Amino acid sequence: MNTQKTMLPAPLDVSSDAELVDLAIAGHDAAFSQIMRRHNRLLFRTARGILKNDDDTQDALQEAYLRAWRALASFRSDARLSTWLVRIVVNEALGRLRRSGVQPAQVLPLNAAIDPDGETPEMQMQANPDDQPEPTAVRAQIRQQIEARIDSLPDSFRSVFMLRGVEELSVEETALALDIPEATVRSRFFRARGILREGLSRDIDMAIGDAFSFAGPRCDRIVEGVLARIAHERESSRS
Repeated sequence: MNTQKTMLPAPLDVSSDAELVDLAIAGHDAAFSQIMRRHNRLLFRTARGILKNDDDTQDALQEAYLRAWRALASFRSDARLSTWLVRIVVNEALGRLRRSGVQPAQVLPLNAAIDPDGETPEMQMQANPDDQPEPTAVRAQIRQQIEARIDSLPDSFRSVFMLRGVEELSVEETALALDIPEATVRSRFFRARGILREGLSRDIDMAIGDAFSFAGPRCDRIVEGVLARIAHERESSRS
């Protein structure tokens, strides 16, 4: 992972993803930085559900953002940016599994559609536990147990649970994201929760919102690393 320090740009007073994309295409790094911050948690959790390892997930996330930055001009403004980014990070994560000798179930097309709505990940990150005082020892321990148990779920259950249970996408959104029937999402999510509840019982609902949180310094590291690599690519192209 690139460790070069990069000055993080100040946030822009822009709320529309389409506007941010236009600005990023025009070369405004602050716009692409804001895109990353807005979608970091969703994409981290999506890749984490596939790769089961924080370091591999952060590397995959950086590569996915670089792929997205290079292809921004091909993004259709009538589509959801979150949909497009989810597909890119899923393909990157699945590709890493293949290269490591693990055969993934499928590689998902970039043009499928999900339509998550409600509070944006950027808004949720502002109140993220990483930015608040440390949880109590008991809550922190439960969170660690949940993350370990999620990691131990069968692959097909884990990817559904990360999107449906942790990221709280709807059944329809999860089915479209993973290209499986809605009935399969329901059954796998039900079974995954059953497996987790066997070990955690009533405590699972209290702590699940904290699982694989992604904000603060971790969010900054991803943004910093991607911007440094973008600057390097620009410099190389001028040489």
